[in-house]
Amino acid sequence: MNNNDIFKKLRVALQLRDDQIVDILQLVDFRISKPELGAFFRAEDHPNYMECGDQVLRNFLNGLIIHLRGTKENPTNAMDVINKNKTELKTAVKKAAPKEAPKKPAAKSSSKNFKPKKVESKFNPVEKVKFKNGKNKKA
Repeated sequence: MNNNDIFKKLRVALQLRDDQIVDILQLVDFRISKPELGAFFRAEDHPNYMECGDQVLRNFLNGLIIHLRGTKENPTNAMDVINKNKTELKTAVKKAAPKEAPKKPAAKSSSKNFKPKKVESKFNPVEKVKFKNGKNKKA
């Protein structure tokens, strides 16, 4: 298991979005962009895949501690933060979900005009092809 797998599993377990991960990394003064972050979560055979270094994972874990526990001056409860992330994720999913398209009126039943498809005999078109290789062979 490499750093990328650990990073992916933490992201899924804590239900974090990319912008939240960027904010967590900024808590420890580590700047990273969303496209760079997305490269860590790609498949290994993808051309834009990047190995997650020890420094990135270390800074993420340190930022995660501050994000969940808070600071000495302003402590927070980790479960409150996780539940808040869950509710934000649910509202974001609801907003992103496309609304259902209005249903089209049902077409009139065409059972009276139904004609079954004619079944053609099994004919192999390759049987009638004559191959000419460009040379006239005389016997």
